[in-house]
Amino acid sequence: MKRVLSGVQPTGNIHIGNYLGAMKQFVELQNEAECYFCVVNLHSHTVPQDPRQLLEKTRDVAALYLAIGIDPEKATIFVQSQIPAHAEACWLLQCVARVGELNRMIQFKEKSKGSEAVTAGLYTYPVLMAGDILLYHATHVPVGEDQKQHLELTRDIAERFNRDYKEIFTIPEPLIGKVGARIMSLDNPEKKMSKSTEGAYSNITLLDEPKLIEKKIKRAVTDSENLVRYDPENKPGVSNLLSIYSLLSGKTISELERQYEGAGYGQFKKDLAEATVQHLQPIQEKFREIRGSSYLDDVLKIGAEKAGAVAEKTLRQMKDAMGIL
Repeated sequence: MKRVLSGVQPTGNIHIGNYLGAMKQFVELQNEAECYFCVVNLHSHTVPQDPRQLLEKTRDVAALYLAIGIDPEKATIFVQSQIPAHAEACWLLQCVARVGELNRMIQFKEKSKGSEAVTAGLYTYPVLMAGDILLYHATHVPVGEDQKQHLELTRDIAERFNRDYKEIFTIPEPLIGKVGARIMSLDNPEKKMSKSTEGAYSNITLLDEPKLIEKKIKRAVTDSENLVRYDPENKPGVSNLLSIYSLLSGKTISELERQYEGAGYGQFKKDLAEATVQHLQPIQEKFREIRGSSYLDDVLKIGAEKAGAVAEKTLRQMKDAMGIL
């Protein structure tokens, strides 16, 4: 049986790019694999955070896991910081990783460009990610295209550890969706949709009100052709909206192209807004029900116990292999 691990950072507001690119897969995977879904709050500190806000966002992400349909009877939901093995494994694996490997990480290059106040945590962040994955012997990891390089580093570290110390780690494989693995910004379809962007109309969050969703989609960048056609190179904005529509509705992109042949962008955007609101409404209702409940605390407590038992066992094996008391 496959064992899957993935996580979401509790920073900013979770948007449909996060949801369609990764989290929606979580719901499907829980029925076909042993799943561990983590709120990776330690990763959040690679950049400065407001401590109070981070605490609230951590609970928000956990509640959203439940609201989108992850069943704690089928999958383990937990918060990274509640498992001390993650931080400890990160240090041990930093002593296996190579500086040259970390220097090649594209995300670090992009996020550190032009800044002299970059934290060491941002530099070694991929090693913490490796620890997250390897502690649970994950066989598969759902990732977007931008995280694929980090997973390749995880595989390299695991193989090196297995060769130099003892064969402990499972070598994980990526799970990347064919459509929607990289949802782009609504106002700049050349860039990935982001939680940290300053554009007010660049993304749609899972908790946006219907009128705001309609406004954001109406303002989404398209082109002057007024033809609904999937062509990422020449029509990135329309192609991005087609990907979103396809993943929300369950219709193929070809079906949508036929449906809107000759209809123009106005009707297409109107229908996409309605489909988005309809898809998110039950998620929002369940989120409000769960967010302030003791049920959420119970789920996280049980999840921490289950995840901790697995992680601590792997950490002990690592220490034994490395000669650490």
